[in-house]
Amino acid sequence: MSIQIVEKSGEGLSRVFGVTVPAETLSQRLEQRIAELRPQMNIKGFRPGKVPAAHVRRLYGKSLMSEIIDQAVNEGQQQALSGDVRPAASPEISVSSDLEKVLNGGEDLSFDLAVEVMPEFKTIDLAAIKLERPVHAPTAKEVDEEIKELAEQNRTYEPKTGKAVKAADGDMVVGDFVGRIDGEIFEGGSMESAEIVIGAGRFIPGFEEQLKGAKPDTTVTIKVNFPEDYGAKTLAGKAAEFEFQVKEVKTPKAAVIDDDFAKQLGLETLDALKEAVKGQIQQQNDRASRFKAKRALLDVLDSGHDFPLPPRMVESEFETIWRQVEEEKASGQLSEEDKAKTDDQLKAEYRKIAERRVRLGLVLAEIGRLNNVTVEDQEVNAALIAEARRYPGQEQQVVDFYRKNPQATAQLRAPIYEEKVVDLILTKAAVTDKTVTKEELEAEDDLPEGYGEG
Repeated sequence: MSIQIVEKSGEGLSRVFGVTVPAETLSQRLEQRIAELRPQMNIKGFRPGKVPAAHVRRLYGKSLMSEIIDQAVNEGQQQALSGDVRPAASPEISVSSDLEKVLNGGEDLSFDLAVEVMPEFKTIDLAAIKLERPVHAPTAKEVDEEIKELAEQNRTYEPKTGKAVKAADGDMVVGDFVGRIDGEIFEGGSMESAEIVIGAGRFIPGFEEQLKGAKPDTTVTIKVNFPEDYGAKTLAGKAAEFEFQVKEVKTPKAAVIDDDFAKQLGLETLDALKEAVKGQIQQQNDRASRFKAKRALLDVLDSGHDFPLPPRMVESEFETIWRQVEEEKASGQLSEEDKAKTDDQLKAEYRKIAERRVRLGLVLAEIGRLNNVTVEDQEVNAALIAEARRYPGQEQQVVDFYRKNPQATAQLRAPIYEEKVVDLILTKAAVTDKTVTKEELEAEDDLPEGYGEG
């Protein structure tokens, strides 16, 4: 007997399919699997390949049947969703059988498949889309300012000289320090040959400022409070005292921006450095231009389509957004604008965002389908490698996680697909470049009314 599929309900965009795999079918597949494995088995007490089927069933029957059930669920899902059914998202599976009885061959495997299908709609004419793309070419002044910033970041220091050497704002104080909380040395609170630049803001608030006036071969007592939101929870909000033994006070050496400076950064000449910096700025500008063009495009796509949205998709997207809002409320990070609103007002606004995201996702998916946009395996692998590199020392675990979880892999594939569809639309749309200032290019645009800051 084969897999039996019936459509239980088909209201709006929702479909529910009942799938039944007879126990007889599962048993037959188990026998076939055992027959395939027996010739390869080498079990103590039996000649190789001569293990009785009943013994294999007794040892491995349940685990083999578990694999067969998984295969049957996938097969039933594929058959139910074949033909004209176009799922808008992954279906939900609810098993109604007693799985223990199914594993023992005493009951049919029955489950429901709830899926929301793609709404029927016609995409707007891509060639009729008109967009302005803001562009900005880096000026010589901007390039010079960036190089000056590079010089600041790569500045060198030399011993401060004079009759009475004292550390001032911008100077580097070199020395050893030991930190204590309640008189006890704490982990991570000591350092040898530390290089502290006064005013750099790289240490606990108040630490650098108390080194002003420090002299070589003296000890400075520094009293600070760790911030309440400090990364190490054991130190957050605690009062600490540091004994800083000053070894040397250095002053910044005036940076000379010339060919020698360019060579320090790996380039032959100052002109070559300017070209490299100009190219980097241009890349940043191009990314900003594309971001704004994409934003304008998404607004056009959103306003240009009106069709029923799959309710479960909207609810799932809204729940994801609302969880983030609640986390921001709990941590005190909610925006001032949102703090002034009631939960009902916030939910209404963020539900609009959820609807917009779902609508745009469906529109982009349909445009991609109609234009045969695909994502190659090597593109997903490149994204996977990039993701793994974010976790030094755990790269293999990250790779294994994604390879074992198709849904997680799909989350890597989705943004790649979206960007490819956006690129496709931008090649077909009427896009006009508009020269703007750097400030205009970097300015944040207002979101459409009701979409909040999300």
